[in-house]
Amino acid sequence: MYLSGNNEELTVASLSQERIREAVSILRWGGVVAFPTETVYGLGGDAKNPAAIKRIFDIKGRPADHPLIVHIAASHQLQDWACDIPPAAIRLAEKFWPGPLTLILKRHPSVPLCVTGGQETVGLRVPDHPVALALLQAFNGGLAAPSANMFGRISPTTAVHVKDELQGRVDMVLDGGSCRVGLESTIVSLVDDCPRLLRPGSILAQDIFAAIGIEPQPGTSETKIRVPGNLSSHYAPSVPLTLLSQDDLKALLLKLPENGSRVCALLYSSGLTMLAEAGDVDYELMPESAADYARRLYAVMRHFDRGVYASVLVETPPQTTEWSAINDRLSRASQRPVNL
Repeated sequence: MYLSGNNEELTVASLSQERIREAVSILRWGGVVAFPTETVYGLGGDAKNPAAIKRIFDIKGRPADHPLIVHIAASHQLQDWACDIPPAAIRLAEKFWPGPLTLILKRHPSVPLCVTGGQETVGLRVPDHPVALALLQAFNGGLAAPSANMFGRISPTTAVHVKDELQGRVDMVLDGGSCRVGLESTIVSLVDDCPRLLRPGSILAQDIFAAIGIEPQPGTSETKIRVPGNLSSHYAPSVPLTLLSQDDLKALLLKLPENGSRVCALLYSSGLTMLAEAGDVDYELMPESAADYARRLYAVMRHFDRGVYASVLVETPPQTTEWSAINDRLSRASQRPVNL
């Protein structure tokens, strides 16, 4: 069974001011710095420097038309990065920033198109992590920062994840402990009269409604704005991940001792643990609350993604609004079920 690591968050005091200054210096000459946010670790570069942005795309193997989110230090910087900012965007920024909410707005002419994937819109947010905020304040600009991993892979939630995956291709990694939220930010578009929820996160549709009095509509196939993490396959381990109902997973676990397939499992129902143990299945009993489950999900997935299993079996979590971001990530991470 996988055992959780230390979830202690490092503070700015844990990182010397010299370390922050060194990171800023790297960013100013066009380097790339991985840094913690409350959601996942970001791979940051100067959002006004096309050469730095190209490095981010090259490191990740990211398609050039897949936009980046620009991280800023405070909401008053919105006008430096966006234009025609509606009152609803101001209210959302006041309510949720710093925090795990990305606003899609019309691009300011000074924002390079390489940041936006060639679109006339830009994603902006203020991260809620002391190390990220200290870095942004010292840099005094915007950092374009996708997740600090190879494109389409599991997002990193610790500095060790970044180092293991990117293997020295990053100029610096700032260690801020384990990410508190653990899943990517909610993305809301405000480029027209109808707010649209383009990626679920820990800030829910009802939270948006409570703040602006308008219920955000879901993104559809007709929504032309491209945003991070919205491809059908994303957040995926290298081995197949299969989503199963409780009953289907139970039936499969009962058959495993017969065929000897080596699998691992993310369980939600404690009643399945005895079957997993009887079938010699490595497993993790995931937390009952959505927030705790989200915080643990990527670390557990990475632990099991070691190339020694035929499949990662995941018991489908509850299908309620509170679990929408988790179900979204698991759905995108899942691949065609394997025959066990």
